[in-house]
Amino acid sequence: MTTASAAATAVVNAGPLDDALRQLSAAVELLAYDEGLHQLLAKPRREMAVSIPLRRDDGTVEVLTGYRVQHNFSRGPAKGGLRYSPDVTLDEVRALAMWMTWKCALLDVPYGGAKGGITLDPANYSTAELSRVTRRYTNEILPIIGPDTDIPAPDIGTDEQTMAWIMDAYSTSVGHTVPAVVTGKPVNLGGSLGRQSATSRGVVHIALAALAYRGATPSRASAAVQGFGKVGSGSAQFLAEAGVQVIAVSDRYGAVHNKAGLDIAALQAHVAQTGSVVGFVGADTIDSDDLLTLDVDLLVPAAVEGVVNAANAHRIQASIVVEGANGPTTSEADEILHARGVLVVPDILANAGGVIVSYFEWAQGNQAYQWTADEVEQRLESRMKQGWKSVLDTATRRDLTLRQAATVTAVSRVAEAHLTRGLFP
Repeated sequence: MTTASAAATAVVNAGPLDDALRQLSAAVELLAYDEGLHQLLAKPRREMAVSIPLRRDDGTVEVLTGYRVQHNFSRGPAKGGLRYSPDVTLDEVRALAMWMTWKCALLDVPYGGAKGGITLDPANYSTAELSRVTRRYTNEILPIIGPDTDIPAPDIGTDEQTMAWIMDAYSTSVGHTVPAVVTGKPVNLGGSLGRQSATSRGVVHIALAALAYRGATPSRASAAVQGFGKVGSGSAQFLAEAGVQVIAVSDRYGAVHNKAGLDIAALQAHVAQTGSVVGFVGADTIDSDDLLTLDVDLLVPAAVEGVVNAANAHRIQASIVVEGANGPTTSEADEILHARGVLVVPDILANAGGVIVSYFEWAQGNQAYQWTADEVEQRLESRMKQGWKSVLDTATRRDLTLRQAATVTAVSRVAEAHLTRGLFP
């Protein structure tokens, strides 16, 4: 075992960075890369931690911490979301940036991977305070972002308004409007039609392909969706529209269940009114952890990392897990599920719809032209189906799991770019 492999496997279930490094080590071993190339692929090319002083609405001053990590940009500008969460750490951002590198390479999007985060709970801050935080964070990371260097996008706790603030702060600093510095921004500022729902639509394209692969028809399939934010809510909606019976969903506050199927439109209206799935009259309340182990055909973890782990993987009853979130399945759980015959579709394939349409938005911005919603959706569906076929073919040909096949494909493309450019040796 290489030094990096030993380091990556020394700590069991230590967090998302450990899982990301273990996945990379497995791919490097399959590809027979040497230790120098392994280290080059494992280490971020650039990272920044910044202090963000904030004057609260009551006049007090608080200092927050923010991060931006650029894992790799051999195939193009760095690309990745910005999340606001009390659980944000530098190691988490490093892992997410690495997964973004593989995601972009796997779907053949000409970007490298990046990620950013600020350690805060946006629910505890006013809109004015979040605007000030975002603008100060943008000013702090200004030296390393730009439309040709690193392009942020929304993630957990951020949205198109956040991107508008970043765009404005960046544009003000350079003296002219630069729409392409972010993606996922409002349509009236150059955003793309279809961007808000892109990740969810991509998840469902892959979920339907996985169901078909396992011989299941949507109208006879059931699903549970863990997480009911931007990705989970849309995934539940599009699954239901495809005929899948979504029997349970959860958010950070609780979970609801109806074995006859949830009315997703009514649930979305309830969440819009109350802020949570809790209390929805069309369902029973269940424990959030129990949602993961319900007897369903399809499980979509669409919230945060590490929710499917060694403690619950033996009790997962779904025959298919489609990762709507980044890193929701730990390495230990991956091994358990594979041994039990559960098909796990990895995040770098399943939730790539967002970065695909971000690329479309960036391309439209560079052309000063807007595609129709139908054009965006058709291009997205084509890319997702191509990605599924490529990963499935590789998995079948090399007798690998889907995660192994996806990671090997992505890592080899990034390594090839390194070597072709002459960055190593």
